[in-house]
Amino acid sequence: MKTDTIVLGAGIVGTSIALHLAQRGRSVALVDRRGPGEETSYGNAGLVERASIYPVAFPRKISALIDVALGRNPGASYHWNALPGLVPWMFAYWRASAPARILDYASAIETLLSRSLYEHERLAQVSDAQHFFREGGWLKLYRTAAGLDNERSEFPLARHYGLTAREIPVDEALELEPFLRPVFTGAVLWSDPHSVSSPGGVTQAYAAHFAGLGGRVLKGDARTLTKLGSGWLVTTEEGTVEAPEVVVALGPWAMDLLRPFGVKLPLQVKRGYHMHYQAEGNAGLSRPVLDEEGGYVITPMVGGIRLTTGVEFARRDAPKSPVQLDKTEVLARELFPLGARAEAEPWMGSRPAFPDMLPAIGPAPGQKGMWLAIGHQHLGFTLGPVTGRLLAEMMSDEEPCADPAPFSPDRFG
Repeated sequence: MKTDTIVLGAGIVGTSIALHLAQRGRSVALVDRRGPGEETSYGNAGLVERASIYPVAFPRKISALIDVALGRNPGASYHWNALPGLVPWMFAYWRASAPARILDYASAIETLLSRSLYEHERLAQVSDAQHFFREGGWLKLYRTAAGLDNERSEFPLARHYGLTAREIPVDEALELEPFLRPVFTGAVLWSDPHSVSSPGGVTQAYAAHFAGLGGRVLKGDARTLTKLGSGWLVTTEEGTVEAPEVVVALGPWAMDLLRPFGVKLPLQVKRGYHMHYQAEGNAGLSRPVLDEEGGYVITPMVGGIRLTTGVEFARRDAPKSPVQLDKTEVLARELFPLGARAEAEPWMGSRPAFPDMLPAIGPAPGQKGMWLAIGHQHLGFTLGPVTGRLLAEMMSDEEPCADPAPFSPDRFG
């Protein structure tokens, strides 16, 4: 089988890239070992962010680091045996989390975030996926005055970028979400983001539209990728596929493929867990709710109320250790009437991340005809469609919708 482009990875990023290329008339094969949206793109909190100007940064305060080290922060955990291999990456992450560099991050990521809602809306409309989307922003809750003070420090930058963050009292928060219990002292409503009831469902709808345009959705092992004199070849269940160009959108598995080709990038993973719960009685939520100091998000999904944990630093393929889920479930039950767990086992996924917290979007260093779209960390679902547009424009020699320079894979040297 010969095609114009092979896209490896059928998460939200790879699927969006394939769809944007197909809309430009290219023949595209979208290849994954599983179906579209069944890996990392399935297990997130369902936010289409517009307001994440501040990243999930590495703690800079000694007290915060001590809390993580001693297991007192429910939003972070780690495996001791993974730390030696993570030290250089974590040091670079710590440096990139300095206040001045956070402003640089905000300036770069805003060029994509400012288009995130619009690009999702475009794909949702043509893919008949609008029913998954809802407005209403998301609600951040704070158990202490200190936590709320820290959130207020983000307001000036948010206003600079035209975002709406409104501090509201407990009573107003309970009017918005009447089934919450008043275990918090204050709240902030971020109105700009949207959310979805099934991130996996959205990705599958985009993939179905891609197939409707003539795209091929194939199962195969990306690690079979071979460089040919005139392009690339990968083996799928339906045979081999050849193309002059290949896009690597494999998320946390990207380096398994890239290292053998000599592409060296500082990509690591932040693992996370989720579980669905039945709600007691007629309880429900209308938007995602973040318990900032509790270290979790609860959000309404088609499978029930989804509780999503923070960050676990561990080897990608290490066995599950859902201690964060056990800790945060206790806190979540104080806040909301969660019923029984709806699943026997927690879901676990890995967020692919570079130490500067920006994705890599563009040509792979030293590999003609290979393109990268990886490392979206906590914003993969949000940035999938705009990444798809940006990379498709770059590959088609069109004027890019955003400056690709801050996201160049070459920035790591």
